Amino acid sequence: MHKVLIANRGEIAVRVIRACHDLGLQTVAVYSEVDSEALHVLHADEAICVGEAPSHRSYLKIPHILSACEVTGADAIHPGYGFLSENANFASICESCGLNFIGPSPAAIALLGDKAKAKEVAKRAGCPVIPGSPGVVQNLKDALEIAKKLGFPIFIKAVAGGGGKGIRIAHTEEEFQKHFSAARAEAEASFANPDVYLEKMIMNPRHIEIQIVGDKYGHYVHLGERDCTIQRRRQKLIEEAPSPVLSPKLRQKMGQAAIDIAKEAGYHSVGTVEFLLDSDQNFYFMEVNTRIQVEHTVTEELTGIDIANLQIRIARGEKLPFQQKDIQFDNHVIQFRVNAEDPQMNFAPSPGRLEYYVPPGGPHVRVDSACYTGYSIPPNYDSMIAKLIVRGKDREKAIAAGKRALREFHIGGVKTTIPFHLDILEHKAFLEGKYDLGYVDGLIARGYQFTKEPLERPQ
Repeated sequence: MHKVLIANRGEIAVRVIRACHDLGLQTVAVYSEVDSEALHVLHADEAICVGEAPSHRSYLKIPHILSACEVTGADAIHPGYGFLSENANFASICESCGLNFIGPSPAAIALLGDKAKAKEVAKRAGCPVIPGSPGVVQNLKDALEIAKKLGFPIFIKAVAGGGGKGIRIAHTEEEFQKHFSAARAEAEASFANPDVYLEKMIMNPRHIEIQIVGDKYGHYVHLGERDCTIQRRRQKLIEEAPSPVLSPKLRQKMGQAAIDIAKEAGYHSVGTVEFLLDSDQNFYFMEVNTRIQVEHTVTEELTGIDIANLQIRIARGEKLPFQQKDIQFDNHVIQFRVNAEDPQMNFAPSPGRLEYYVPPGGPHVRVDSACYTGYSIPPNYDSMIAKLIVRGKDREKAIAAGKRALREFHIGGVKTTIPFHLDILEHKAFLEGKYDLGYVDGLIARGYQFTKEPLERPQ
């Protein structure tokens, strides 16, 4: 491996380019026409346009990505997250073309990308799973019978879903009959696969995920958990580690469960096993993300391990450089997703030109971003402006660092989620760690206004 093409954009493309350069690898950026002045294009050793602004005409266009490899002589591809990162067919094509796909094997992606099959893997590994259908349900009659046995409320989930998409909730038999066909149609439109399965809805859960790493020689470790419970409509907004509600014993148990699932699937690379945790501290397997996560930065700051660097080293055949006993969980880390969205308008997208962009600094503050003053955030992609990561010796000090950094973060020209984050950090429920997945949506449903702002920008 000597030259890596990053088949992505935004902050993750910048992050991967930095990891490659630290390893002495050359980099190739691909970009759409609207991204010609993007930061990842400026940072890479080479850059090549792969199509028009819509992602299906550029970042998702496999022939264009492969042609870019051929033109530039790239011998490896890093897919980042989103786009083609969990596309088993793409990973397989890369392999057949002699390209090193920086991620798990196509077989592992296909196995764990099918939510019903992934659940079976978890069962074989001895991990608790959410009660649900034994697999895919094809027709309404059979689905309704299963739903009645499980008891409402019920999740109807696309087997190929991800990122909070492809999910419907039915609280009654009447709702179930209405949502089942709609869920299949939505799955077909979004993922080119209409198959769905059913899961019992766990009431008042927390979303806990475990970062795992496995090499190609059967060695595995987990790098602790991330609590991703602060979400809006299943989209993560704040992630932190360690979780305010996990004991060391439960952390060890969940970490081992995640490793067992990875072993059962024959997984290598970095990945994330996601769980739901109920109010009685029972955890249930939810899914596996077969890629680097947006929030991998939280774990990097917690453990001091460069996960992006490690992922590349594993792909080129290196063994894990440490064992489980070597992993230390120091300090407390919180990440805030600063998006171009307006919290006062139900988080409506707010694309546009950044009139000014002044990120915070100082001790214990990290900002991962692909933005700069004058950059225009296009409406075609994810609305993320930056990830703000802070740490402290304990949760109280991390929250204090978060308040300082958010108040110093000045962004002009677009609306952002900074007021939301500043507001949440004042809420008693957040400060006490007493909240669940429905917390933010409940605030919005009650008409809560997120009004706190950063310090006034000097004129």
